[in-house]
Amino acid sequence: MQRKVIVCFAVSSDYIIFAVMKHSNDEKIKAFKRLFDVQERLRKECPWDRKQTFESLRPNTIEEVFELADALQKDDRTEICKELGDVMEHVVLYSIMGEETGDFDIADVCNHQSDKLMFRHDFIDWRNTTANPEAPQWYVTDTSLVINNKGHVVYKDEVDENNDPKPTTDTEVESSWERRKQKERDGNETVLSGVPSSLPSMIKAYRIQDKARNVGFDWAEKEDVWGKVREELGEFEEELRRGDKEKSTRELGDFIFSIINAARLYHLNPDNALESTNQKFIKRFTYIELKAKEQGRNIADLTLKEMDELWDEAKRTFNETNN
Repeated sequence: MQRKVIVCFAVSSDYIIFAVMKHSNDEKIKAFKRLFDVQERLRKECPWDRKQTFESLRPNTIEEVFELADALQKDDRTEICKELGDVMEHVVLYSIMGEETGDFDIADVCNHQSDKLMFRHDFIDWRNTTANPEAPQWYVTDTSLVINNKGHVVYKDEVDENNDPKPTTDTEVESSWERRKQKERDGNETVLSGVPSSLPSMIKAYRIQDKARNVGFDWAEKEDVWGKVREELGEFEEELRRGDKEKSTRELGDFIFSIINAARLYHLNPDNALESTNQKFIKRFTYIELKAKEQGRNIADLTLKEMDELWDEAKRTFNETNN
């Protein structure tokens, strides 16, 4: 039987947008198989797809992920859907490459992820099917794991000592996740080793701090962080006065790290905040440039006073009253 759920996607004073999500689980699985079959045929018959390797496809994958990030930033649901498809295509193609070398296939990818999620959510009773009666019997594919009599996924020789209350907040779940992650026998050896080295610096700083917080290394009170922020700012200003570029750079890093820490403590995403400011600046600056062109002038020919006036005009035009 098809499930039809009406979902409200957007609400404004003028209209409400509804969409009917009507694909059954069988249809979703069929659609994924279709994507896999299409990509598998392209791998055989398309010269570009046939040429790709793990190394050659990597830059394209990074680009696709950033395009998805752009769509997410704009909250453009149509583009999010498209970009998710592009990323999924890459996942499928990598899995086909892995199958060709005999290392792994798409089933290995999915089963490994499912086992990992079930293992890390040890507060879920995986024997209980009442939440989704249509789901098949829950199981694990890793032969070193079992679902015990509590419904927890554990190692066969592991003593299940989890008698903690079920997490009720996202923060409690994150702490539980990190504890379970440390028990994985094929996982990361240290808390911070799981943070990818190629992450953008701001996101990496946030993840480092968040992972440290999950094991108890954090400020006792969030307000305490401001003393550290002021301390780092003072040290940065001092090195600037001395004119030592190398030390100034180090202190700038410390100051930015402390600001990111403050944002995290107040549940603000610094990367999203900075990107929002980037987009705001681009929009206002482009407004100035277009206004200059309307006057038959180059933006570089405007005086600073004229630019400031157009900047304020842009703020009013876009109903932006802050900075």
